[in-house]
Amino acid sequence: MTADRRIVVTGLGATTPLGGTMTQTWEALLAGESGARPLPQEWLDRYDLPVTFAATIKQHPSEVLKKVEIRRMDPSAQYAMIASREAWADAGTPEVDPERLGVAIGTGIGGVHTLLDQYDVLKEKGPRRIYPLTVPMLMPNTASGNVSLELGGRAGAHTTVSACASGAEAMGYAAAMIRDGRADVVVAGGTEAAIHPLPMAGFAAMRALSPRNDDPTHASRPYDVDRDGFVIGEGAGVLVLESYEHATARGARIYAELASIGMSADAFHITAPEPEGAGASRAMLEAVERADLSPRDIIHINAHATSTPVGDIAESNAIRRAFGDATDDISITATKSMTGHLLGAAGALEGLITVLSLYHRIIPATTNVDNLDPEISLDVVRGEHRKLPDGDIAALNNSFGFGGHNVALTVKSI
Repeated sequence: MTADRRIVVTGLGATTPLGGTMTQTWEALLAGESGARPLPQEWLDRYDLPVTFAATIKQHPSEVLKKVEIRRMDPSAQYAMIASREAWADAGTPEVDPERLGVAIGTGIGGVHTLLDQYDVLKEKGPRRIYPLTVPMLMPNTASGNVSLELGGRAGAHTTVSACASGAEAMGYAAAMIRDGRADVVVAGGTEAAIHPLPMAGFAAMRALSPRNDDPTHASRPYDVDRDGFVIGEGAGVLVLESYEHATARGARIYAELASIGMSADAFHITAPEPEGAGASRAMLEAVERADLSPRDIIHINAHATSTPVGDIAESNAIRRAFGDATDDISITATKSMTGHLLGAAGALEGLITVLSLYHRIIPATTNVDNLDPEISLDVVRGEHRKLPDGDIAALNNSFGFGGHNVALTVKSI
């Protein structure tokens, strides 16, 4: 066991509703852009969906992947591959023993496009017309498996499936692989490609999605008094984690330190968060304590903040419960106001954004907060971006998922 090993971030990659790379996504965040847009006209003609917009991927995979790769991978794996290649190149394509290289990529739903599209083929054309790669394309671990094959990582290829906390949990699992001595380098993150009529109809049926069909770009409005649901998004966020010793030995650029992870379960309701934030606050405090910090050391939180009426208040309660009076000194941002909610990839993307916030010393402002809900007792960064101070600083990234999953990551500047 090597529990004292420091884990650092050396590469970042993403494909999102805001851009085909992490750099493009970051620049769009700073520009206050929205990834929400109307669904394709063919969808609108074929399905009578109550919600007619989503935060769809900005750059289609066909622009960067080969035709054979698209043919052999579900969109969820395609997104993960694009983000992983960018992150690996950004890390300088490190030379590492394959048996010391791991992969951990989470997803909330997996290959839903393949599953549902091939079911349509089965009904319309019969079993002999089913695509032979259907099973390896629809399974939730299709992304981690494909990335492991791409990079030759043999230390382990893992998939965390904990709804909207999946990507963050994968990053924590990856850090544990390094701390436990199983790997020196792990490619970690989350991916999701669930913008499909059935998942969208399901989320709409439970009234989780914003119905602002006439104004998609202002539909995701975390903490605003008029918020009415989230905007479903898609994409992937992936980072390269290394032990500090491995990274410094090869002269790698280091963005930040992934200091710790805190996890808990609400055991309250299959979809609703525990309203007082008891479980979520435990995850946050665990993340802080495992990083050898005190609550007053945290100066920034990239919140889960999905823009649902109940969820945003529950998280506000959890933050206040965890940090007490120190909450007033914590700058909160909710980047789902621009990216939409990437489900199983949300925690990973927001983890990357937290890393860049510390690296560039700037917090992207939350958009669409016209009237802050008086029940939200947080210092929400809005209007203008906020500069972070010089010196050693620390931040949290919160992710919560259906089923009561709570994950908090602590990130330190370096």
